[in-house]
Amino acid sequence: MARKPLPKLFYKIGEVSKICGVETHVLRYWETEFPLLSPGKNRSGQRIFRQKDMELVDTIRHLLYEEGHTISGARKRLSEQGAGGGLPLFRKQDLPYRKALAETRKELESLAAQLRRDPS
Repeated sequence: MARKPLPKLFYKIGEVSKICGVETHVLRYWETEFPLLSPGKNRSGQRIFRQKDMELVDTIRHLLYEEGHTISGARKRLSEQGAGGGLPLFRKQDLPYRKALAETRKELESLAAQLRRDPS
């Protein structure tokens, strides 16, 4: 049985480009236009993206390409929602999974509340 590889901690710009479907020059441009998008750099100066950076890239791509916002409109939408607050970080085809995760979370919170009330 083959094991599924674990996600990496850091991704190079070329890997992010392939995963998110955005050219590398576009990613570098978005860095200048979206203050929230600021990947770190390693010792050799290469950009390194974390998972949250990749989610932000995916959200920006969704706002620009799928919802049709302009750069300033997408920037405004991101700032209205705040960093990581309220803006969906998923594609439309991921919606059933998000609903299932939300239901699971509610069940777990309910169980945790019951355990707090009855610690025995």
